[in-house]
Amino acid sequence: MKLLNKINSVLFLLCISLSFAQQTPAPEQTKDFAIVGATVHVGNGDVIENSIIVVSNGKITTIGLADSTPVTKQAIDIIDAKGKHVYPGFIVSNGTLGLVEVDAVKASNDLSEMGTFNPHVRSIIAYNAESKVIESMRPNGVLLGQVVPRGGRITGTSSIVQYDAWNWEDAAIKTDDGIHINWPNGFSRGRWWLGEDPSLKPNKDYSKQVKELTDYFNEAKSHNNGEKKETNLPYEAMAGLFNGSKHLYINAGDEKGITDAVNFAKSQGVSKVTIVGGYQASKVANLLKQNNVSVMLQRVHTRPELEDDDYDYTFKQAKALVDAGVLVALEPSGQMERMNSRNLPFYAGTTVAYGLTNEQALQLITSNAAKIMGIDDMYGTLEKGKSATLFISEGDALDMRTNLVTHAFIDGRSLSLESHQTTLWKRYAEKYGQN
Repeated sequence: MKLLNKINSVLFLLCISLSFAQQTPAPEQTKDFAIVGATVHVGNGDVIENSIIVVSNGKITTIGLADSTPVTKQAIDIIDAKGKHVYPGFIVSNGTLGLVEVDAVKASNDLSEMGTFNPHVRSIIAYNAESKVIESMRPNGVLLGQVVPRGGRITGTSSIVQYDAWNWEDAAIKTDDGIHINWPNGFSRGRWWLGEDPSLKPNKDYSKQVKELTDYFNEAKSHNNGEKKETNLPYEAMAGLFNGSKHLYINAGDEKGITDAVNFAKSQGVSKVTIVGGYQASKVANLLKQNNVSVMLQRVHTRPELEDDDYDYTFKQAKALVDAGVLVALEPSGQMERMNSRNLPFYAGTTVAYGLTNEQALQLITSNAAKIMGIDDMYGTLEKGKSATLFISEGDALDMRTNLVTHAFIDGRSLSLESHQTTLWKRYAEKYGQN
């Protein structure tokens, strides 16, 4: 009887899973098409009014003014986009989409591995391309993302994917792009739930923790420069940091931590460095600029962390860094980070209200993110020869009131904009007679 109940439970869960399965990935592009009449936001600061974009074999073959660009329209499909806007697909930086489906179900959680130093842990092989959470990104124009492992001092290696695929092999755009580390905290708060003083206190082990990280990097460097008589996967995974083929992403928030992290990377000979989070990055913007260090700025819609911070401190950070000449992208960190990834364009929109132009804000989630991740040769901007990964919106895509996506494409493939959420919306709108 117990066995029968277990079988019934498994069958029930299977039926539920199948009934709300992800939309089937779009087929390859078979016919050329053109988007005509829209306002194109290139992603590099340029805007093209009354434009035409022609797409063939997944790539943009023509982009320019509709009136002055000759095209044989009879031979291709035409999408009339007059009065609408076209954008490059938005890119999630430092995300974990596809690594966790249900937090409370351990079998669906591949977010982190045990241990302190895990540079050899590859997030891409744990990526679930059929996640229901992922399909809910596309209706907001979020089409690409970085998949990052969490946990430990060195968390592992990230990869970049597109959000419409059968499996991780199909989804991967760039595998093993960089290694992520959590820089030691210079300060910590007492555990109030245990009756400890919740105020900030210096981390007595800070120097020790930095030394441990330094020793590990030195050991990895020595191993990779040596004869390698024995295989050491963790050390060998770090070789790319020293030869310039991999990026180093350092999670650091406070001014001292960011400064120490930049100097650490410099002393180790790591050329590609990005600060992730960067709560006080604007306070050391000149240091970041001088050392060519980019920033993946923490979620804009968060409260100030310190008592003497301005109430709108987090809203102003992006402009302060951009004005200083730092390359900046936005990331959706914090509670419910995977769900909040769909709000990425609206975080960028908030930076417009606090000083950036619309096109500067757009770059935070398109071209800047692509440059940092090393995929800007094909993604991040709408240019001839690049991937046709883009979408059409009824209005301003950075404004939640007007971002209504009508068409979306990844490598020229026309995507379904349906999801579990839209299915439920239509179901109950019909039930209650709403249009």
